[in-house]
Amino acid sequence: DKLKPLAKSAQALGCEPIQRKHLSVILRLNEFGFFRAGGVLIGTHAFLAYANQLGVRWHSPDQTSDIDFAHAGRNVSIALPADITAQPHSALTTMEGGFLPLVQYRGQAGASYKHRDEPEFQIDFLTPRTSDSEDPIRITNLDVALQPLRFMEFSLEDVQQTTLFDPTGRCVVVNLPAPQRYAVHKLLIIGERAGAFKAKVSKDLAQAAALMAYFVANDPDALQDAWADALGRGPGWRKRALEGLKALERVAPDIARGLGAARSEEHTSE
Repeated sequence: DKLKPLAKSAQALGCEPIQRKHLSVILRLNEFGFFRAGGVLIGTHAFLAYANQLGVRWHSPDQTSDIDFAHAGRNVSIALPADITAQPHSALTTMEGGFLPLVQYRGQAGASYKHRDEPEFQIDFLTPRTSDSEDPIRITNLDVALQPLRFMEFSLEDVQQTTLFDPTGRCVVVNLPAPQRYAVHKLLIIGERAGAFKAKVSKDLAQAAALMAYFVANDPDALQDAWADALGRGPGWRKRALEGLKALERVAPDIARGLGAARSEEHTSE
């Protein structure tokens, strides 16, 4: 309630709200302890939040029907709260209207949920992949499964906070990835896209290019540090990062050349 007047003022000054129904879900998860337990908002809603955080306006904001969340899960290298219990499954299934688990895994709810009345309205929970298995995992302090995803840990380091609000002024403080790491992570996962997921490549590229353009103009060191971090994590990481760089060349050649030059300088120094 204390943030509501500030949210109204921010909207009057040109900051973008998110859809009311989407904020209702995020508020609900917050009430059930998800963000206090280390949960992070990712995906397009994080990208939309960066516009307000960075003081920019995206030309064509994507009004996705999905909301994506992440948690470090079993990745002990990421310093997030480990002793706080949250109940995202209970939060979603007891909402007015409610969400249903999309799949069952070993007799328990899986990592994705769909709205009872709007099947295109989907909630997904992700976590870093720490083994060869792609099966959802469960951890003791969450009542929801988490779908492992390669490179997810990159976005869960140096997590920040921001405030989201809807057109009525309702607001909530959430965790989200540092924007420069979010952008580089998009390049990493482009090489992982296959089959039906190839359709998401254009959105990934657009978001990466928009964020990188901001950092090139305003904070190039932060972007270069994130890029160097990705390249330095091993051959698999470097291979995917460079595949993403090639894709970026098609939509933002100037930014891609800048990252490529930084890679060449790093390789020379080695």
